[in-house]
Amino acid sequence: MADGGDSTAPLIKKEKRKESLGWFEWGRGWFKVVEEFLFQRIMASHLENPLPLPPLDGITFVVTGATSGIGLEIARQLAQAGGHVVMAVRRVKLAQELIREWQDVENSEVGTGMPLNVEVMELDLLSLDSVVRFAEAWNARMGPLHVLVNNAGIFSIGEPQRFSKDGYEEHMQVNHLAPSLLSMLLLPSLLRGSPSRIINVNSVMHYLGFVDTEDMNLTSGRKKYTSYLGYTGSKLAQVKFSSIMQKRLPAEAGINVICVSPGIVQTNVARDLPKAVVAAYHLIPYFIFNAKEGSRSTLFAATDPQVPEYCGVLKADEWPVCPYISFDCRPMNASEEAHNLETSREVWEKTLDMLGLPSDVLEKLIEGEQIQCKYGSERH
Repeated sequence: MADGGDSTAPLIKKEKRKESLGWFEWGRGWFKVVEEFLFQRIMASHLENPLPLPPLDGITFVVTGATSGIGLEIARQLAQAGGHVVMAVRRVKLAQELIREWQDVENSEVGTGMPLNVEVMELDLLSLDSVVRFAEAWNARMGPLHVLVNNAGIFSIGEPQRFSKDGYEEHMQVNHLAPSLLSMLLLPSLLRGSPSRIINVNSVMHYLGFVDTEDMNLTSGRKKYTSYLGYTGSKLAQVKFSSIMQKRLPAEAGINVICVSPGIVQTNVARDLPKAVVAAYHLIPYFIFNAKEGSRSTLFAATDPQVPEYCGVLKADEWPVCPYISFDCRPMNASEEAHNLETSREVWEKTLDMLGLPSDVLEKLIEGEQIQCKYGSERH
């Protein structure tokens, strides 16, 4: 019998929000990381080093973080293959010195004598204003951009939590927010360069990542901050955002968003490691790729003529994750968490909110409309 309450009211059980990876997902993620570490050389043994590239005359590339590590190798090899390369970097003078060195090699007896088409533009991913200024300067040229390589990244192992002047946790800003903003704002130039590609240099470590869209800036205190948490979460956020962007870009736009894993590479992304860890890191060169080896998957994704066809197949099949190229230049399946379309959409929406972009920003940019952003100038 009823006790005076509303006996017809349905019982509503609120589903508990997932707050971290399950043990099975975590274990499988570590298995994937260890497998890549131990066997990447064997699995990539079919690849030449350096990777042969097609002639790239007339193709324009923007490469972030191009003064060290795999970014340097990517920029140099693209330029040597005839591409027009824009080094988007913080250290402008260093980039200019590198260009002179590359040209000296080309002019030497072992070189081709070909003048390299490389230029430098300033870009600091720890400043979203800098990202906006870069995009404004490039778009103002009204020229095409064929490939954007979002290579720059940080992994400050063992370091305390740090925030950019924009107020965002540094891993999340450099590895996810800033590249996402850059990709969006350069869409007008990428449309002029269509068919074009956005290449996001990701990591197998995204398998260990989790993104709480209610705490993407890692300030709630619900979890104790570690650089591992910051890095893996930022890399998963990058895959999730890339996946929704790839799904929402119409096929006729001719722009594909691709994530790549360079493998486990000995680069300056580990420049902030404690000295003891750096020493151990350099004692295992057999397993770890050098920068030239680590650049191959990105170069493949950026230049291989079959990649757009593969992207088209996944889009037609409504695959939930963006195309992902492994360190061995073969398609790779992203983590189970990356396949969760619901949370990927949440990451997309939260990222746009953090960047001060409207929810329909992608559609507006494709239609040629101006959009508002809270960074840089009032309109872009």
